[in-house]
Amino acid sequence: MKAVRLTAIGSPLEEQEVPVPRPAPGEALVRVRAAGICHSDVHYRAGTSPVGPLPITPGHEVAGEVAALGAGAAGLREGDRVCLHYLATCGQCEYCLRGQEHFCRQGAMMGKHRDGGFAEYVLMPARSLVPLPEEIGFDAGAVMMCSSATSLHALRVGRLQAGETVAVFGAGGLGLSAVQLAGALGALDVYAIDIDGERLLLAQGYGATPVNALGGDPVQALRELTSGRGVDVALEVIGLPLTMRQAVRSLAPMGRAVLVGITDRPLELDSYRELIGREAAVMGSSDHLRSELDLLLEFARRGRLDLSAVITESVLLAAAPINQALNRLEQYGGGVRTVIHP
Repeated sequence: MKAVRLTAIGSPLEEQEVPVPRPAPGEALVRVRAAGICHSDVHYRAGTSPVGPLPITPGHEVAGEVAALGAGAAGLREGDRVCLHYLATCGQCEYCLRGQEHFCRQGAMMGKHRDGGFAEYVLMPARSLVPLPEEIGFDAGAVMMCSSATSLHALRVGRLQAGETVAVFGAGGLGLSAVQLAGALGALDVYAIDIDGERLLLAQGYGATPVNALGGDPVQALRELTSGRGVDVALEVIGLPLTMRQAVRSLAPMGRAVLVGITDRPLELDSYRELIGREAAVMGSSDHLRSELDLLLEFARRGRLDLSAVITESVLLAAAPINQALNRLEQYGGGVRTVIHP
């Protein structure tokens, strides 16, 4: 089968012919119908976030159809429409048993630690497959498996309560999902902060109040919009120390800043004025949980989460267009989300 693979850190992805994997007991082979290109893939290619072993097939946002099943893969049939929880876990360690499988001691992320969906087929444990409702297309089902799922998990990590206010720093793939999901979870007001006017218009269409950071200090703008109070939850989904600091500075007393974006640069804070004096908290949020995906898909099925305007480009399974999409993401440019169609 054809796969587009990372063969060396810092180098463009390459097309290769590799064997179609065969499912072992408890595994499922999925024919890929759509695979999203995520900003994390940029970090993996650059080495900002370590991957391995090489060569490896990226792609952790995947939806498709069950092509073959290993022995004991109960509850699934060939031809079933599915999307994939990107973590392959043991299911037996203390973290898996507590429903915190993203800390599994043997956990391997599809597209980062094991071959992912930039290919015609992908192999995962059957328990990682999630039924995809007929009302949701493969493109949306794929993108939801990272950008939307990570945003939902981050809002839960931030302990968002109905009636609270939320600021989302970054109106890209994760941010536009976060804006919608914050509203679905009961946020009273949602603010979207970005420097891209088109993305801010999309966020406004999803119910957010746009704040263009090119027009001045977004922290001051948020203070003015909230009558000096600040926001209860601030999500940073860009991965820049500047916007992480802005997220913290925008908090109300007892506010929670949730950092999602990946960076290799340190974050400096004024611990007294920005944290201690407000009893504010800074939290990290990583990945998501299989148990969150059913609610996420139900939000989408009911129209509370709409990715039709978020998916702005589709490309074929080939190295050139995929590398071009990654290059645009690396410069924080281009559309919002690109989806590969094998």
